Amino acid sequence: MKRNMTCIACPQGCRLEVETNGARVISVTGQKCKRGAKYAKQEIEAPMRTLTTAVLTEGLELKMLPVRTDGAIPKGKLFEAMEEVKKITVSKPVKAGDVLVPDFLGLGVKLIATRSLKSAV
Repeated sequence: MKRNMTCIACPQGCRLEVETNGARVISVTGQKCKRGAKYAKQEIEAPMRTLTTAVLTEGLELKMLPVRTDGAIPKGKLFEAMEEVKKITVSKPVKAGDVLVPDFLGLGVKLIATRSLKSAV
């Protein structure tokens, strides 16, 4: 089966044609750099995403703190990840880059704050 996709591994945005056999990549054409084939294989066989969301706060200057994972997680784990995020409430001041959860979902990625927040005055 052939699939068309746009590569996002670099700014060129190559149009890729990917030949698959079920969930396995057989060949990739259309890439202008070596990252294109790697991107297509990853996206077809084991898609990954960086989770970007927000957690609740208590006693801080904003009601929500924007957070993200410091690396990609399996796309199939996103709903489970969001259920875990719902359980988090930050009540101490944080700086952008602070680690909130060191091994998020046991996947080897950190959940980090992407904004600094001070205590409410």
